[in-house]
Amino acid sequence: MKALVFHGPGQHAWENRPEPRIEAPTDVLIAVSAATVCGTDLHIHHGVHPEVPPGTIMGHEAVGRITEIGTDVRNFAVGDRVAVPPITNCGACAACQSGTSAHCSTSGPNGWLLGHSHDGVQAEYARIPFADHSLHLIPDNVTDEIAILTVDAMAAAYEMGVKNGAVSTGDAVVIIGDGPIGLSAVPLARLEGANHVILVGLRPFRLEAALQLGATNVVDASQDDWVERARAVLPERGADVVIEAVGSKEALEAAFDLVAVFGRVANIGVHTEPVLLPIEKLWIKNFTFTSGMLSCTSTPKLLQLIASGSLDASPIITHKIPLDKAVEAYAMAEAADESRATKIILHR
Repeated sequence: MKALVFHGPGQHAWENRPEPRIEAPTDVLIAVSAATVCGTDLHIHHGVHPEVPPGTIMGHEAVGRITEIGTDVRNFAVGDRVAVPPITNCGACAACQSGTSAHCSTSGPNGWLLGHSHDGVQAEYARIPFADHSLHLIPDNVTDEIAILTVDAMAAAYEMGVKNGAVSTGDAVVIIGDGPIGLSAVPLARLEGANHVILVGLRPFRLEAALQLGATNVVDASQDDWVERARAVLPERGADVVIEAVGSKEALEAAFDLVAVFGRVANIGVHTEPVLLPIEKLWIKNFTFTSGMLSCTSTPKLLQLIASGSLDASPIITHKIPLDKAVEAYAMAEAADESRATKIILHR
């Protein structure tokens, strides 16, 4: 089969690899129908995750058809169309039983196996461990490209942003970041009843998408006074919830500045440098700060919301290209200003 293989920072290639085989009775094999390029894939490509060994097949979220099942698999059958999340759920350890499979102890130090410590899904075929607890059946009226968002951008936006931020009716929400996760948070915050949803971003075409998704205001972060301009469209109390979906020092420190008394800052962005916590100013706000990694427990809910017509995330998808053009997809994702790429779907 063909797969996108990581060969060290800055090096990857679409090349021949042996087809995967069932290795444990809880495994399934899938023929990959769709995959996508995530910001974390770019981090791996740039060497941010040095623990990923050269030779690993990249990619950690997909949609596929099951081609073979292990002897202990009970919930799925050959031919099922399934959404494959980045987090593996063994179903047995304390973390998985409590719904926090991001910290699955059976999988290792965390539940992120695919494209990390285990071959990933940017390939024609893939082996998925612990299938009964990790995969999700896709409703017939949900397309592959929309379904893949429910195990990727939308799941992160919901679990680590909207849910952790406890977005509720009447809230004023600021979302910092115009990538797929930040954009996904817009309609999800609106579904939870937020009155004001302000998205802060750098790219005009993504700010336009935010308005299509239900943002009440957008703020161009390319100008130095963007924090004050965000504050100007908020209620006098400030932001009840700030969702930080960038992973930058500036963005998180701005979130601390904008959050209201008794507000919540929900960090989704992956940070690679220290951030100042101005506790001498923040303690009196009685604010709540959350951060962490998603567990993909929300995927069934998101699939049903899409199937019912209650949730539309299609403006996030900007490109659909063949799976065998995965190398080009990475280049497009890195040059988003020129390619106008937000979410790139790789289809079989």
